[in-house]
Amino acid sequence: MLSGRGEFGTFIAATVVTLYLLDASCLAHAKSFEDVRCKCICPPYRNITGHIYNRNVSQKDCNCLHVVEPMPVPGHDVEAYCLLCECKYEERSSNTIKVTIIIYLSVVGALLLYMLFLLLVDPLIRKHDPYTQPLHNEEDAEEMRPQVDSAQARGNTVLERVEGAQQRWKKQVQEQRKTVFDRHKMLS
Repeated sequence: MLSGRGEFGTFIAATVVTLYLLDASCLAHAKSFEDVRCKCICPPYRNITGHIYNRNVSQKDCNCLHVVEPMPVPGHDVEAYCLLCECKYEERSSNTIKVTIIIYLSVVGALLLYMLFLLLVDPLIRKHDPYTQPLHNEEDAEEMRPQVDSAQARGNTVLERVEGAQQRWKKQVQEQRKTVFDRHKMLS
């Protein structure tokens, strides 16, 4: 069996080390990623097709004159063309994005490990029921099973409760199949 606190502490330590290493690599490559830009969307103008321009400029320089290069119109039409363009200053935090992705992948990885653990341990924990048969023979299996009183049918452990819920679900599915296929009635 696994010790919950020891593994959780190991998981947290591994996550912190991973974040530290990624942050160090981000600082080394900080020049290659830009977190700010000015995006100008210019619609078609006369015989010129529409275009989207992106440039890394400061917020005060986020306008058509500083972003749109090369200017597709001659000098006397620049003002009219720039009035049609819509420029927006955009910021993002690539470090926040990376940390969010790392946390997401860590949670998914932990859930996958937990699933593998349950798949390996489940056959050892689960009691073998000699009366269990495939789903298509479930009616016969229900007739062969001894009747258990309601106090004993309620499980004390989580696994027993899940198995009880699973058995109820299988019984409902079998009743629905009987209703649809044997009696040819629609479910309501």
